[in-house]
Amino acid sequence: MSVISVAYVVLAVVSALWVGFSGVSLARRAEFVTQPLVEYGVPRSWWGPLALAKLAGAAGLLVGLAVPALGVAAAIGLILYFLGAVITCLRARSYKTVAFPLLYLAPVAVTLGLGFAA
Repeated sequence: MSVISVAYVVLAVVSALWVGFSGVSLARRAEFVTQPLVEYGVPRSWWGPLALAKLAGAAGLLVGLAVPALGVAAAIGLILYFLGAVITCLRARSYKTVAFPLLYLAPVAVTLGLGFAA
């Protein structure tokens, strides 16, 4: 197994756990996740589907270790999700919080890149 392949597997697992933590936190309505959503004006009716999208993406990253096409689809979906979160922060003029979705987007994007290189 090459160094890139090992790095891909490790980063895919870490990214999946990181995004999964965020999805579970939203599903459990953790205040550190929901308070910004209230400030941004994200309707509460979206919170459940948003949590499911994160959880599905996290699961897809893991399944992608065995079925690469699903991993690619999951990574692309998560990248779009977190780009949407960045745009939501910017539209709400919440510049102090725009780094948070980027902290999720970056490892997923690198996972996607390593997946192509592996």
